[in-house]
Amino acid sequence: MEDEEAEVNLKIKKAYCPPMVVEENPCLEYLKYIIFPWFHEFKVERGPDNGGEKTFNNIEELVADFESGQLHPGDLKPALSKALNKILQPVRDHFKNDPAAK
Repeated sequence: MEDEEAEVNLKIKKAYCPPMVVEENPCLEYLKYIIFPWFHEFKVERGPDNGGEKTFNNIEELVADFESGQLHPGDLKPALSKALNKILQPVRDHFKNDPAAK
């Protein structure tokens, strides 16, 4: 909860997330239990050579692309970090701006 943006990015970058493996994949668990319930969608920004930007509307759609190899961990992880950091930013701001919270 108190990790800075760079720390979250690094932790997700190092996270276990083998290509096309869905079972016991912590990145997909974050998406299933945190990101989709929070945002109701998940946007992955990729270059045009890698399929371009795509918005997933549910975990099943994302899992299908991940399992088939159409969505690579190298594209999923930065988008996951961005979503997690968006959720955590108000918490960071609260502790930074409220002397009583520190």
